[in-house]
Amino acid sequence: MSATSLTEWAYPLAASLLAEPLPRRWKHSQGVAERARTIAPILGRDADLLEASAILHDIGYASDLAKTGFHPLDGARYLRDVADADERLVRLVANHSCAWMEAEARGLSGELAEEFPEEGNSLLTDALCYCDMNTTPDGMPTNPVDRVNEIAGRYGADSLIGTFIRRAEPEILASTARVLERVAEVKRQPM
Repeated sequence: MSATSLTEWAYPLAASLLAEPLPRRWKHSQGVAERARTIAPILGRDADLLEASAILHDIGYASDLAKTGFHPLDGARYLRDVADADERLVRLVANHSCAWMEAEARGLSGELAEEFPEEGNSLLTDALCYCDMNTTPDGMPTNPVDRVNEIAGRYGADSLIGTFIRRAEPEILASTARVLERVAEVKRQPM
């Protein structure tokens, strides 16, 4: 499967799993993919892989896929076992937005690490986190501080998700800074 066809393949799959049963999650995923397109120049050949992973990153919330209740793992297992997806895409979905920290809190870190080692391209991992954490639940642009606050507020500060997202906040902010630094570098390069 070529990189271009990867994105073309990903959109209808994500829509089939999210658009009707989870319309707000679908709007969020579309917004995350839109953010991915805005930073495509920093990723070169991996830009389509980022966009495909962005549109698919939350499919694990779909009720038919939710087996463990940990959406990165559930989505990645579906992509691997059912959709026969590209291995790098599967690993990005499994590990998006500091998923390893939430996996620790859920007692699933061993499964996540064993089944889906992190994608080797740290810029790609940072880029997916940047796109996710700079997008509201309704798909609109935001900033990572407001996004973290929104997540903690929605789930409750003392909930598993609230605790995880506060613990992940420094890494989310660092990922965003690295991506924005790379965007600035690319913009400074002569045409």
